[in-house]
Amino acid sequence: MGKYFGTDGFRGEANKVLTVEHAYKVGRFLGWYYGAREGRKCRVVIGKDTRRSSYMFEYSLVAGLTASGADACLLHVTTTPSVSYVVRTEDFDCGIMISASHNPFYDNGIKVLNGRGEKLEEEVTDQIEAYIDGTGAEIPFAVREEIGKASDYSQGRNRYIGYLISLATRSYKNVKVGLDCSNGSAFSIAKNVFDALGAKTYVINNEPDGTNINRNCGSTHIEVLQKFVVENGLDVGFAYDGDADRCIAVDENGHVVDGDLILYICGLYMKERGMLDTNTVVTTVMSNIGLYKAFDIAGIHYEKTDVGDRFVYENMAANGHRLGGEQSGHIIFSKFASTGDGILTSIKLMEVMLEKKESLGKLTAPVEIYPQLLKNIRVKSKPEARADEDVQAAVRQVEEALGTDGRILVRESGTEPVIRVMVEAKTEELCEEYVSRVIDVIRKKGHEE
Repeated sequence: MGKYFGTDGFRGEANKVLTVEHAYKVGRFLGWYYGAREGRKCRVVIGKDTRRSSYMFEYSLVAGLTASGADACLLHVTTTPSVSYVVRTEDFDCGIMISASHNPFYDNGIKVLNGRGEKLEEEVTDQIEAYIDGTGAEIPFAVREEIGKASDYSQGRNRYIGYLISLATRSYKNVKVGLDCSNGSAFSIAKNVFDALGAKTYVINNEPDGTNINRNCGSTHIEVLQKFVVENGLDVGFAYDGDADRCIAVDENGHVVDGDLILYICGLYMKERGMLDTNTVVTTVMSNIGLYKAFDIAGIHYEKTDVGDRFVYENMAANGHRLGGEQSGHIIFSKFASTGDGILTSIKLMEVMLEKKESLGKLTAPVEIYPQLLKNIRVKSKPEARADEDVQAAVRQVEEALGTDGRILVRESGTEPVIRVMVEAKTEELCEEYVSRVIDVIRKKGHEE
């Protein structure tokens, strides 16, 4: 990760960490970079979520792009996966999504996608950072007829909606579906898709006001949708995050179906129908051991990456895998998308339910999810704390005690001065005991900040 760009773009509190000047310079660089590389005026598509600051950053990016000679096409409020879809299907040089995903409204972010609709290459983000800091090459201003223009491109969002609808294999007639749109990007798309497919659609948290995105709603506050599904007797519920690249589901009994369970349901279905080309599902190191045990029984292979859907997709693209994702709900179906797509994930889950004629609760029944506990401890030096011989000895002792009935994962945070200690075990009590054992050693050795 660089100075500004992390695994999911440039993100931080609006006008404190991420400012309008930053956005302008990102636009200036991208307009020049793609124009110079292609030897022509480049085209960039921009989407945004419902945060109040998204309009400010949209205008700043447009100013930078057009000043460098690029044309900017505006999708307005839309989802991250819709930007990815439009970029890769409609001959744009790159795409920009203005969103801080599941973060609170006062944060915002700039996600840049390349011409294939994938996360931008690190070598390019390194050049953007150098330009922001004034250490990169000088970028000329466009003049006269070379100055770029901005235009409405809402038809791109409409084509994406049509694409999603086309992926459904059956009508949703008489299926009662709950949608929690998190007062974010999904509010303008999700209901249209489910209504068009015939569902009895019940929607909550779809009245964004610029400050209520992700506030006690959506995939990070799934308890709201759980209650809604049960109280209204719905067949299934889907919750999205601010930019709708995540989906967490709720079954007919109000139980949470997270990314791990979604990977199991879809992985097994795809294997049964010969659609899991490499017989492999890509996960991150945070996926639950219960998922892996269920995959073993089903005869499905799996590969683990670092945390981040970027790493999941890179593994999938390099190896031809069809399905991958994260426990948090970023699910990637590489045949249909190059990024996580919450609404697409909903459609694929509906496909399994309708084709197999089984409820979501029955589809998840074979998986025994192990209790999981994650605790963070702030440290003076992440590498020193993790490499401490006594800390490593404590980790090995826990590994031996757990055997094949659990696991421990100790890793450094990529964004904070903390060590994350995660344990999965048969009981919550064991999780607490083993996590505390390792954290106590870190404290006793004087690593705590």
